[in-house]
Amino acid sequence: MALAERAATSGAATVDVADFIDQKPVGGFQIRILLMCFAVLFIDGYDTQALGYIAPALSQDWKLARGALGPVFSASLFGLMIGVLTLAPIADVIGRKRIIIFSAVAFGVCSLATALVPDYNWLLALRFLTGLGLGGALPNAIALTAEFSPHRRRATMVMTMFIGFSVGAAVGGFIAAALLPGYGWRSIFVVGGIAPLLLAPLVAIPMPESIRYLTLAGNRDAEISGLLTRIAPDTSFPQGTRFVINEPAIAGMPVAHLFREGRSIATILFWVVFFMSLLDIYLLANWLSTVLNDLGASVSASAAISSMFQVGGVVGAFALGNLIDRFTFRAMSLIYLGTALAIFLIGQSGHSIPLATVAIFFGGFFLIGGQNAANALSATFYPTMARSTGVGWALGIGRIGSIIGPFIGGMMLAQHVSTETLFSYAALPALIACLASFALVGVVRRLNAR
Repeated sequence: MALAERAATSGAATVDVADFIDQKPVGGFQIRILLMCFAVLFIDGYDTQALGYIAPALSQDWKLARGALGPVFSASLFGLMIGVLTLAPIADVIGRKRIIIFSAVAFGVCSLATALVPDYNWLLALRFLTGLGLGGALPNAIALTAEFSPHRRRATMVMTMFIGFSVGAAVGGFIAAALLPGYGWRSIFVVGGIAPLLLAPLVAIPMPESIRYLTLAGNRDAEISGLLTRIAPDTSFPQGTRFVINEPAIAGMPVAHLFREGRSIATILFWVVFFMSLLDIYLLANWLSTVLNDLGASVSASAAISSMFQVGGVVGAFALGNLIDRFTFRAMSLIYLGTALAIFLIGQSGHSIPLATVAIFFGGFFLIGGQNAANALSATFYPTMARSTGVGWALGIGRIGSIIGPFIGGMMLAQHVSTETLFSYAALPALIACLASFALVGVVRRLNAR
């Protein structure tokens, strides 16, 4: 009989929460948590990607020069970077749930305000503020899902949940294609503002706090008992049962613990992977519509075709999750190798829209699949009381890449660089992410051995 079950049936005083979850199959309660986080990231993905889909229409409406929206793309991502770097450590202190709900309300209000902007400067400011709100949701949804998942399925659960971001970004392309001809670019932000404001109260009550956070915080045994009973309804715990986790509570700033106990090299390598991966994701996501429009596709067709990048990401997350659970960093390095090849082939498709569509799909399949793998593996790597910080800071460093990516794309387009050259350069960050992932194989193996 498992340790947790013996404690529950014999009146033993102590139950290890992590062992209990690891011994149980994934149940309906955990699936509902996954779906709530999925819904938050769905809207997060929509709002993050919205500007990329409406860029050609906005540029035509305001008569902007080619590449002029680069600073606006980067302002949103800079805000997102600040959001993840500041809100993730706060969540490790006050809990995941509060930050997730706050973030949903914040980026909903800012998106609605963006629909009313009168000029370029207001657009720049509001996209920065929207990014601040968006930054709190990502690391905490990842951490919350990971902490309710058994270890053997953790990467799959996190990657499945994170599909919400890609689905939201992809659906945004189809919504933009449908609304742009009749209602203009402002309608895209109206939809992106109303949705999170409706969602926030719907998830505020049923969404639980992280069970690992509650265990390490102490004095929450009744609440923990209720959550474990929902995970395994056939189990009950005697009054007075203590719930523990075989992991020390950490003192001081959570950021410092990213570099303690031999984690320094792994942390830096994670940052390299996130930086290069997000540089490529946002370079492609923000400028694919514009490049396709230059190749002859209409504005609405460009939005729909470029959404295949996100569709490929959804398929990749489903297809690659079990591979990551089994082979971890070795699988991630091969995924980024596939990314580099797919991005290179986008540039080789010439003016063939069908070939470009296929290459874009596989670019998303590998690149977004690789990013989802990095999210899942970083959530598994760090201890509970530094998990949001570890994931958040990796995402925050990655956001520096995501800020640089659109600038690089805008500069190359402004200089009329050929499509082939643009995508050849875009393949290089994926190769660097491949090498860093491969280096993580040995580093993590040595840490586990210690």
